[in-house]
Order: sequence, then structure tokens, then C-alpha cells
Amino acid sequence: MHTRLQERTGDIDTIRAARTAAKDGVLEELGAALFESLPRSDQRRRGMEYVQGLLGVQGRKSIRNISSLFGGEAAEQSLHHFISGSTWDWGPVRRALALHLEEVSPARAYVLRPMVIPKAGDSSVGVDRRFDPGRGQVMNVQQAVGVWAVSEEHSTPVNWRLYLPETWLDDATRRRQASIPESAAPETMDQCGVEAYLDITRGWGLPVRPAVMDAREADVVATVRRLQAADAPLLLRVSANRRFSATDPGLPRSVAETELTAHQLMMMARPLRQPVIQRRPGTGGPARAALTAAVRVELPRRAGRRSSRGRELVLLGIGENGGRWPAELWLTDLTDLHPAQLLRLSRLTRRVDRDFADIAEPVGIKDFSGRSFSGWHRHATLASAAHAVAVLSGAPTPEPQPEQVSA
Repeated sequence: MHTRLQERTGDIDTIRAARTAAKDGVLEELGAALFESLPRSDQRRRGMEYVQGLLGVQGRKSIRNISSLFGGEAAEQSLHHFISGSTWDWGPVRRALALHLEEVSPARAYVLRPMVIPKAGDSSVGVDRRFDPGRGQVMNVQQAVGVWAVSEEHSTPVNWRLYLPETWLDDATRRRQASIPESAAPETMDQCGVEAYLDITRGWGLPVRPAVMDAREADVVATVRRLQAADAPLLLRVSANRRFSATDPGLPRSVAETELTAHQLMMMARPLRQPVIQRRPGTGGPARAALTAAVRVELPRRAGRRSSRGRELVLLGIGENGGRWPAELWLTDLTDLHPAQLLRLSRLTRRVDRDFADIAEPVGIKDFSGRSFSGWHRHATLASAAHAVAVLSGAPTPEPQPEQVSA
């Protein structure tokens, strides 16, 4: 029995060694491309150390905890300067990450996902008071939007935009202390998401992919117009009370060009429902039948004229046999796709939610405790790189810790 225990322990050690080797190999390959834009060798070394620390340290991914792997106090000072006091530009690093992912596992779409970071104090850049429905209380939080490249195998954040309330933008002292750039202007959260997406498609040399987002609380009209003006295909989840003009010939003629809520349109479209087989990606679980219906719509005329390109819009309803109809409502201009394809695209948001909880949070995407705008963005960039290493190597990430409210 003692021998069998030794053999089992040896097998576990072998597996751990193999996983570590895989992770190190991916980091070495990715790091060469990732930090090519950094002008100095010591910066490139610090970048590698920071990503290694995010992947390896247990508990909170503070600079102090990360530096404990590389030499204590002296390393802590160097890493702190590298993240919060240095001048390296995170934009080329993010672009290199996105290009590498596109090469090894091309994205099907970009999912725009908000992130809320609870904070104990009010000194961190962008912190504002916000009601948290999950906790049922008003809290200090930072808010950001991540753009996730989602492929057949995995999802990884490749760009971020930090939401800055007007209480920060209008306060000269706060702006100076947090080093907020002069170009930063007021934006809503949905505007943050769209701009972060357009940063990728306008200047990074990447293929245009559908922008997928939950827009139930967004200004849908403005979001559609902004994306369509940039020739960006879209798939937006919308609320049941969102109003549209009905244009589909399959609906009763009496409602032609009449403004109705999305829910009302889908109730009228019940006879148009079609079954679609769906299976959760990456699982061997049983297939399930969903019901979908798609009708052509226009944005409300009172909100303004249609976009100059006149791209048609389709409202997609999704439900399950015997369940509530419709359970979900999505708006898209991908009119050449079958409802089954649109359903699969919509489910990418669920994959991002899982990967956020299983990978992004454990590697510390929420753990930056500094106060500066540039420090937050550099940390988010390197946490995204650590996320990519974890998914590309298949290596397990550190165990997630109970959520803590940082300073």
C-alpha cells in the first residue's frame, strides 16, 4: 500500500511538472511577442515576472505578493515602478496579445463584457458609488468594460476601457493625482464598450468580427448606429420593453411599420418559431432543443433616421420547449445567418462569464490596488496575458479566493 501511495504521489508530481512546463513554454512563446514593444530588457523581464506572479502566487495578486516570488522588497519597488510609475504603452502589448490569439485560435466574435470591482475607499481611479443588486446595497466600485476574443476553444480579454464618472473628469485635482489623460471625456458604460471594440477594429490590423453584448440597459439606438457606422456586425441582447418598428412580411399586415415592444413582436411571431438543437460547447452533455423566431425590424423612427448604409435588423427570440416565450431577445444585423448560428453566437456570452469566473478572477483581473489610471491599465493588460497563458497551456490557475473589497 505504501508503494502504491508513492506511485500515486509520483504521478501527481509528474502531472504538475508537465503542466508547469506547458505553462512556461506558452509564456516564453507569448512573452517574446507580447513585450517586443518594450524598449528595455529590464522592462521585458519585469513584464514576464509580473505575469508569472499572476499565474503562480496564491491569494490576492498584489504587487507585494507577486514580488515575494522574485526577491522581496527590492523586487516590490521595481515591480511597483514598472506598473504604476513607468511610461511603457500598454496599447501595443494588447495588440500583440490579440494578434497572437488570432493566429493560434481565430476569434468567432468579440464579446463586450462589463466588470465591477468593489472598493473599500474612494481613492482608486474612477471609483464611484453604485447600487449592487447582488448585495442589495450601495458600494464604492470601479467599472470597466472588457473586449473578449472568443474562439471555438476559449475566450480571452484583449482590450479594456475604464469607466470614468464625471465626478472624476470634472475634478482637476483628482485627474492630476490619478494621471488621467487630457483626452478622457465623459462616456456611458455602453459607449466604453463600443469604443474599446472599435479600438481593435480600427487600428490593430485584426479581422472585423461580430460585436456581441448585453445591451438591456444600454442606449440601443446609439450603440447600433455607432457600430454600423464603423461597418461592425452586431448581436445585442435587448430588453423586452425595447420598442421597434415591425417590417417583417411574416407578421400581420395590420402591424406593418407599427412601433411595438420586442416582447409584443415575439408573441406575434410564435407561429414562426423553429426548433434548434443546441449543445453546450466543450461538454459531452446531451443536446437540448431550443425554439427561435426571427423577424425583421427597424429602429424607432422618432429616434432618428436609419443608418446611411441602411443595414437591415433582425429581432431574434429564444426560448425552450415548455418554457417561457421569449426567454431572451437579441437584435442583429447578421441577416444572412440562420437562427441556429445566431443562437450559438449569443451563447458566447456564457462562455465569457465562465472564463471570467474560472480564469480571469483567479489570475487577479480585479486585484490592482494602486490609484493611477496607467497603473490600472498596465495591470489589466498583464492579467489578460496571464489569462491567455492559462487557457493556451491548459494549466490550472490558482484557486479563486473569496471576493474581498480592496482599498
